[in-house]
Amino acid sequence: MALRRCKAARFGYADVSARQYLKRAELSVAEEPPLVRQWILLRALSAQRYGATVKELADEMAVSEKTIRRDLETFQQAGFPLEETVGQYGKKRWRISPEKSQPGLSFAFDEAIALYLGRHLMEPLAGTPFWEAAHRAFKKIRATLGDGALKYIERFAGMFHQTTVGVSDYTKKAELIDELMVAIEDRRAVFLTYQSLQATEPTTYDIYPYGLVYHRGSLYLVGWSPDHQEIRHWKVNRIEEAEATQVRFNPPDDFNLHEHFAKSFGVFQGKGSVHVKVRFAPAVARYVEESRWHTSQQLTPQKDGSLIAEFDLDGSEEIKRWVLGFGQQAEILEPETLRNEVQEELLRMIQPYRRGRLFGHGRVVEPSG
Repeated sequence: MALRRCKAARFGYADVSARQYLKRAELSVAEEPPLVRQWILLRALSAQRYGATVKELADEMAVSEKTIRRDLETFQQAGFPLEETVGQYGKKRWRISPEKSQPGLSFAFDEAIALYLGRHLMEPLAGTPFWEAAHRAFKKIRATLGDGALKYIERFAGMFHQTTVGVSDYTKKAELIDELMVAIEDRRAVFLTYQSLQATEPTTYDIYPYGLVYHRGSLYLVGWSPDHQEIRHWKVNRIEEAEATQVRFNPPDDFNLHEHFAKSFGVFQGKGSVHVKVRFAPAVARYVEESRWHTSQQLTPQKDGSLIAEFDLDGSEEIKRWVLGFGQQAEILEPETLRNEVQEELLRMIQPYRRGRLFGHGRVVEPSG
């Protein structure tokens, strides 16, 4: 334990956290691919105040001194601000220069790299003020790191990929979103033109915007609707126009976006209280267990490999759609009303297939038998 504390003090807790990850994965630094090992070494060098010798680094990384020297050479060739100092008895120590790694930034060198690698996670918000601000920050980081370092860092980017299935495109909504953000910050009413899925024509009315929520690849505006005398949600994709007015408002003192959605299984809200109980077949039980679907969830594994999941919600519409997505692998047990709704929905779903409307080679054919 004392040795562990000593290492934590010498190399910094950032490296300790990376080391804990490797322990959970039952791997050593020496067994890791070069890029991962070098990333851990880079974090260790960034945490050094007085630097570390090649021997100290080799002992900590559980690799040979020759490997550490090769990694340091790689960092130098990439253009990282690696600094070598000669101390007492001619002992050489290495570190990432804090002066050179933070010009114009309040980030450590490894923090800037991590942020730059994470830029792909912001791409679904391209065209919004969020993306524009992040893009400016990434440009500064690029200028700070230099071409050599960027070329090296991009090798890490190949390890990650983010799918974009169902992600909304806001490239044409930048001005509209900016107007909404100004209104939210200044607490000004907004003249909103909205095209709902049910209406044939867009509707225009005033709202008091409270905040924006990002859910499953789309932005939603949350606010008070004086016309309906309730808090409502508007999908930003369906907002055609938004104009901040000079009318000021004060949101409720006790309003909090996080608490507002605490009982929701997504962004749609109900006005009641419902306890939902679902049985998942063994084929999908592990998938359900792997994620946090709601703060109230209670997951109980069954002896046959299935899983019972229970939720306390304010409505059932979104969880009904979620359960239907599992097909025959999920069954609503409670409440009975929701179970009946799902049964009716399933009957409606199979009707088109019972009508003999099978398509083949550009023509409608009747099913055989």
